[in-house]
Amino acid sequence: MSTPKARLAAAAAASVLLLLGTAGIADARPHASPGRSAAAAAAPPYATWIADVSVVAAQATDYLDQRLAGPGERTAIVLDIDNTSLETYYSGGLTTPAVKPVLSVATLAKAKGAAVFFVTDRTELIEWPTEGNLKAVGYPVDGLYLRPLFNFDPVQANKTKARIAIEQAGYTIVANIGNNRTDLDGGHAERTFKLPDYDGALS
Repeated sequence: MSTPKARLAAAAAASVLLLLGTAGIADARPHASPGRSAAAAAAPPYATWIADVSVVAAQATDYLDQRLAGPGERTAIVLDIDNTSLETYYSGGLTTPAVKPVLSVATLAKAKGAAVFFVTDRTELIEWPTEGNLKAVGYPVDGLYLRPLFNFDPVQANKTKARIAIEQAGYTIVANIGNNRTDLDGGHAERTFKLPDYDGALS
């Protein structure tokens, strides 16, 4: 019979293996689940994805250019990480490249005085490599909110709590950018910008 300590260790090991895959260290490409068609699981070519992302990033840039024009307010933007800030699906390796159109949005926001926060469903076990990756590819990182260890709450609930915490720290979140509805739903942002996920192919 396994002891509580052994069960806890096994759960932690399973979490690490799952998270490494999420971080792109293992194969991050999604697989079709039972009942899900191959077409629904397919992502487009890289060039198509970047073009589609660029359209949304341009909208966010135009908005932030106007919204962040005035001084005095403590503003922030919130970014999802996988397939929003980093090219998790299309790029492998230990250092995942930035999604360049989104990096440009973050750079603009920072130059105009807004803080840049990242809210992700990656867990705290990989906080350091995640933050290191973001900084290595050029992102300003004013804060990083990850899933707490052994937290099994829904993704949207955790991400909403993170935005509430950012507001409680005194920031007005002027833009929230992600590629999944769970990144954006739940309020606590003036504007949301949804990047393509192609029916869940880019989770």
